[in-house]
Amino acid sequence: MAQLLGRLGASASPGTMEVIFTRWDEVVGAEFAQHLQPVRVDGAVLVVGADHPAWATRARMDSAQILARVRVLGDTTIERIEVTIQRP
Repeated sequence: MAQLLGRLGASASPGTMEVIFTRWDEVVGAEFAQHLQPVRVDGAVLVVGADHPAWATRARMDSAQILARVRVLGDTTIERIEVTIQRP
């Protein structure tokens, strides 16, 4: 898996990718998961896309709590969350 991720240009470990991309509902909760999606992991930065500016603002305000949940689920390499607007 690590080799495949490397070929795809992913800088994160398989464990990080698993926590972020397959357990996203656990990381952010059901309400946030309806409006936020993980976009990519860029080094120690998790880039998240929000479907509306209000949800982006809320995600930025709650980024410390989201980061704490990522760490509880087993990833300690993510240091910061960056939120972008990605309309459907």
